[in-house]
Amino acid sequence: MLKVVELFAGVGGFRIGLEKTKKFEVIWSNQWEPLTKNQQHASWVYENKFGKKNHSNENIEEVDTKVIPDCDVLVGGFPCQDYSVATTLKNSKGLKGKKGVLWWSIERILREKKKKPKYLILENVDRLLKSPSKQRGRDFAVMLSCLNKLDYAVEWRVINAAEYGFPQRRRRVFILGYHKSTKKYKDLLKNPKEWIVEKGTLAKGFPVKKFDKGDILDIKIKGSLKSISDSFGKKDKVSQFKNTGVCVKNKILTYKSTPEFKRNKKNSKNLGDILQDEKDVDNSYYINKSKKVTPKKIKQIDGTVIEIKNEWDKWNYLKGKKSEWKVNKSLGYRYKYGEGKMIFPDDLEKPSRTIITGEGGVSPSRFKHIVKKPKSDERRLTPIELERLNGFPDNHTKLDGVTDAKRAFFMGNALVCGVVEKIGASL
Repeated sequence: MLKVVELFAGVGGFRIGLEKTKKFEVIWSNQWEPLTKNQQHASWVYENKFGKKNHSNENIEEVDTKVIPDCDVLVGGFPCQDYSVATTLKNSKGLKGKKGVLWWSIERILREKKKKPKYLILENVDRLLKSPSKQRGRDFAVMLSCLNKLDYAVEWRVINAAEYGFPQRRRRVFILGYHKSTKKYKDLLKNPKEWIVEKGTLAKGFPVKKFDKGDILDIKIKGSLKSISDSFGKKDKVSQFKNTGVCVKNKILTYKSTPEFKRNKKNSKNLGDILQDEKDVDNSYYINKSKKVTPKKIKQIDGTVIEIKNEWDKWNYLKGKKSEWKVNKSLGYRYKYGEGKMIFPDDLEKPSRTIITGEGGVSPSRFKHIVKKPKSDERRLTPIELERLNGFPDNHTKLDGVTDAKRAFFMGNALVCGVVEKIGASL
């Protein structure tokens, strides 16, 4: 049984996925939300499901490394708001952002531990590979260099859960580290090209198509962390890091991989497969089409006018195609604004779009999911359905004092438990 320390635990996605394999045991966990110091909802949900024993609800930056027990595996979905696709490139501050700096808590724990974890499993949004916007790939290069200096070999892969049978299109980068004391480190060092395509942990759990080895990009990261931070990616318009790669002894191999998986009804689920029975859905989730809203007429560039009188009009406007003039209030100039039409309601015969943190609440939104079963009206997704899309047990996040909007927020931040389970089984 591999002993696990879970950092940035959220509501326990890593724990659910790993412990489902029966090969891992979480012996210590930490969850702290700095923006709501007196309202630690995620930690409360975690404690409700797994108990308070060996769970820390303190700022990880202030937790003494000596308090954290030695472990075989250190895992964590470290905060990603500064890299998130929900953040504009202008505001993507990366490692220098308020939450990006929490990477250094992971580095500090690994550096100070005399007995270092054998394995690392880290998760983030795929924006990490090209962050920040003015110095593409710098943050990831700094992380790889940190881990190499701490005697870890690293492999990574951007995994879209839907491409391996899960019911949600959710892209996340998974970063695995192997300490030099492990056989996996030696195997990776021996033949890194075979590792990333065929023999590695991620390649075995998430097969990829064969490729021309000439497609592999060879990168070296040299110098101090400061020099890497100052210079890496400075002239690059796109990141050198592709969706798959390895890094050992500051030598990087990276290429764009293609999943080798054919979805069918036996090995995959779609959005429609996870929906609750309509009789179990509260009326508050159905769209009140006749509910009045502040009347509004929006003129399109082609001269047509979109008129909004009720909530149904507003949903259709937000989900629909637009081409209109807008004014930048701070700078005072006019610009063209346009966006394409979204499928509305969402297609039940395909994996869902990515859940975002703003999924909850009754107000109309372009990005919230709307579903419609035959003989039923249009409605939003319930907390249980959002949990199912990430592979959590039904009502995992249900707790007195935790609103349905907050439960949706949790799922917008969570990972797909089944992806973690496959990584754990492969490891």
